[in-house]
Amino acid sequence: MMKKLFLPVIMSLGIIAAPGYAMAADAVDTGNNTWILMCAALVMLMTPGLAFFYAGMVSRKNVVSTLLQNYVALAIVGLLWVTVGYSLAFGEGNQWIGDFSMVMLNGVSGGASADGVPNMSFMAFQMMFACITPALITGAIAERVHFSGWIIFMALWSLFVYVPVAHWVWGANGWILAHGGLDFAGGLVVHLTAGVAGLIAALLYGKRSATPQKSRPNDVSMIMMGAGLLWFGWFGFNAGSALSAGHLASHAFVTTFVGASAAFLSWMAVDWIKDKKPSAVGAAIGLVVGLVTITPAAGFVSVGHAILMCAVSGVVCNLFAAYIKNKTHLDDALDVFACHGIGGALGAIMTGLFASKAVNSAIAHEGILISGETELFIANLTGLGAVAAYTAIVTFILIKIIGVITPIRVTEEEESAGLDTTVHGEVARFHDRRTYE
Repeated sequence: MMKKLFLPVIMSLGIIAAPGYAMAADAVDTGNNTWILMCAALVMLMTPGLAFFYAGMVSRKNVVSTLLQNYVALAIVGLLWVTVGYSLAFGEGNQWIGDFSMVMLNGVSGGASADGVPNMSFMAFQMMFACITPALITGAIAERVHFSGWIIFMALWSLFVYVPVAHWVWGANGWILAHGGLDFAGGLVVHLTAGVAGLIAALLYGKRSATPQKSRPNDVSMIMMGAGLLWFGWFGFNAGSALSAGHLASHAFVTTFVGASAAFLSWMAVDWIKDKKPSAVGAAIGLVVGLVTITPAAGFVSVGHAILMCAVSGVVCNLFAAYIKNKTHLDDALDVFACHGIGGALGAIMTGLFASKAVNSAIAHEGILISGETELFIANLTGLGAVAAYTAIVTFILIKIIGVITPIRVTEEEESAGLDTTVHGEVARFHDRRTYE
């Protein structure tokens, strides 16, 4: 009798399920689902990897603040994605934005794709992309960010920049996708948006009070560890974007590895020629540039073309980063625009050169140098220009508005003392306890 009374109540709370109350679900391919969930976890690991990568590059007095600025993206953007971001990015909507049909993941549970991947797993996979993208921007404005201002900017930027661009490129009705643009895993959506936003933010935040040219990484071992975590997680980023555990995932896995390797070596070679010494920090930055460049192309180009693309990108981005540091007044602290903005743009452009149906039969048009067709190249150039312009304008507006509400930059005294102690009251390591007492 008691069971009959309480069973409906317990089941309504989701504690147990019973025949007649189970949620209807499409057929799930457990192999593909396992693959996507594992890849989602790998992409989640990239945000801590990025945090360590950036934290090793800043001065010792800003390690904690840099770590937290990245980690907080997982919590804030993750919750925004679940509540409204996913619906606006992947809801049917129109060519510009999705809709509110899946707010709070309404209707997401139970369904599955044609490959047998549950919609909830796809949502989780895409959530990790959304989390890391604004975290990338922190490298451009490192060591001078007001934490509360950063939190507001990150939340608004995710909703007003990342979400619409994701819909344009990956949404069923997105206009870039409809016009034939290709972005396998986020060259435009993730890296170009973050790179351009980093450029605008660096311009508006201004230079650090300390001379940037004299700043040195506080911990090269932390940089190398962060780069290794990024490389590891990027297999989930790119190979997972095949959305099934098949031949395309294997291909994207390999192009991801060789692309990073090629840019690692080409960036290091440029440093070796210029400075007469191979740089570990430079090699780590180079491998990230390779990963950025291959991201939009991983499932569309051959292995040979992946190596060529990323080797070229390693040289170009190295020279561009050096130009920014030596010939301009821009203080893009950790080369976000040179690596992610230029690297993402090069990847999108060269996808238009080398995309091949021999690699991915699902594409409508091949690259210029493969077939002579221009449709894909023009579509990617159009998408690149639109995404860059939109990101720059909205980022500028958001920073200006937030600056009226709350400071976006710490005071000169706080910057001089370091954000770890002045903002967070913590230090990364007690090298000399007397310094912090």
